Amino acid sequence: MPGKFIPFIVVVILIFAGCAPEIQKPIEVVPGKESVAEALSVLKARSQNAVPLRARGRCLLQYYDAGKKKRKKESLTVLVLVKPPVEIYLQGDATLVPKAIILGSNEREFWMLMRPKEISTYWLGTWSEKDSSEGLLINPKTLFEALGILEIEAEENWSLSNEGAFDVLTRRERGVVIKKIYIYRRDYLAKKILYFDSTGQAVAYTELGDYKEVSEDFFVPASIKIITFGQNNSEDSLSINLDLKSIKPAKFNERQQKIYFNPPSQGGFKHILISEGGKWIEQRR
Repeated sequence: MPGKFIPFIVVVILIFAGCAPEIQKPIEVVPGKESVAEALSVLKARSQNAVPLRARGRCLLQYYDAGKKKRKKESLTVLVLVKPPVEIYLQGDATLVPKAIILGSNEREFWMLMRPKEISTYWLGTWSEKDSSEGLLINPKTLFEALGILEIEAEENWSLSNEGAFDVLTRRERGVVIKKIYIYRRDYLAKKILYFDSTGQAVAYTELGDYKEVSEDFFVPASIKIITFGQNNSEDSLSINLDLKSIKPAKFNERQQKIYFNPPSQGGFKHILISEGGKWIEQRR
């Protein structure tokens, strides 16, 4: 009789052996950069490798209607065109509203257009004015940096620290933190960028992921979320999900450059706001 139980005992042993936890391999700790200069040099090199590109996808725009104090949502198909170092064009199309949102910039100017009837506004500013883009729903410079073209200023304004798996580059002006870049050490790509105003108040941040190498050592995230903080703790956000296959180098002829990288016509908008002295001034019609 005892012999009959031997196979059963063997099966039980095998089952429990199979359920035993696997030995976990230790997670490799990737060391951070040793200096600000070393960290910045990697980011600078990648930004300098940026090429003109085109991408398509979808985006979700969430914003507050200043008049009605209600949160709006717009689901859009999106086209993104970039011509480094300073030219960008984003177009979001709603089902019933083509070109519901347009965001763009060139070397001298930047602009943003929103066509839904409840807002119908055109913003136009120049880079030469300090803080001229503050108060804009989405800052073109923020979108540029989200797409991997980082603005790296003088080295002495930066400091380097470590937080978990990230190197954190912090930029200060007159002792006040105005930007933080969280760089994942394993691939040394930015995963989050925080922006602050001259008083140290948070004004925006971006979350980035799903990077694709578009050209040698130039990477673009397919997942981008930009959040802008307004008054009374309100938040506006733009979440972009680009089709990875659509992110490709591009060439723009003279006609395309004129169309995409210059301010569109101001016709048809209820409100025209021009940046003057760092403030948005509505133009009389």
